[in-house]
Amino acid sequence: MLMEDHSNDRLTFGKMGYGCKHYRRRCRIRAPCCNEVYDCRHCHNEAVSTLRNIYDRHELVRYEVKQVICSVCDTEQPVARVCTNCGVNMGEYFCDICKFYDDDIDKGQFHCDDCGICRIGGRDNFFHCKKCGSCYSVSLRDNHLCVENSMRHHCPICYEYLFDSLKDTTVMKCGHTMHCECYHELIKREKYCCPICSRSIMDMSRTWKRIDEEIEATVMPDEYRNKKVWILCNDCNDTTEVYFHIIGQKCGHCESYNTRTIAPPVLPQ
Repeated sequence: MLMEDHSNDRLTFGKMGYGCKHYRRRCRIRAPCCNEVYDCRHCHNEAVSTLRNIYDRHELVRYEVKQVICSVCDTEQPVARVCTNCGVNMGEYFCDICKFYDDDIDKGQFHCDDCGICRIGGRDNFFHCKKCGSCYSVSLRDNHLCVENSMRHHCPICYEYLFDSLKDTTVMKCGHTMHCECYHELIKREKYCCPICSRSIMDMSRTWKRIDEEIEATVMPDEYRNKKVWILCNDCNDTTEVYFHIIGQKCGHCESYNTRTIAPPVLPQ
């Protein structure tokens, strides 16, 4: 029993005492692409992204890491969970596929075979959407509009790649995705349309009702009172001919004011 306790003490020695701003872990990695040592792949990517020669900039492929260096005893060795020299866990969580180590297991790390990478938040709290090509919160199961490979794109606001981003992401009504913090910044600036498809990203019915009231209270000059224009609705994609108003044009199909004027349709000869 004493030997078992001693073994456990050794495995946990130095836990949460090493690492970088991205992860707490007891090892560093040797980048196979440039043979340099970094605390993690994010540290590598941040460092090389600032190189003066743009042709030297590159990203580390997580699966290609072959060598790690124990932070406790400084021994370089092939990728493994336990240090071959001092016997410590180099990461309480370890994924042999992603070559990923992390001592902070409160994050609920898990490897998704369909995504091909490790994610955080607890396996039971997420499901993998085959069409969207990514893991989503179980609250979105059968409750989101699927867009093929929607997460394998850059955030339309900050342009960081979403699929393996460390930041939380959100799915909008239209099915497109962006960082949660970018979404909230968008709302704070009173921008309520998806930057990708221009559809409304929330229920705008109260806003449309207020615009109805403003239009009713605003009389157009005689020269514009009977003017008509063709509009395309960004929300339902329908085209309608409506009366022009300086405040906005209302879609005749879904009653949205998220519209834009277009050229009249060309009728067949």
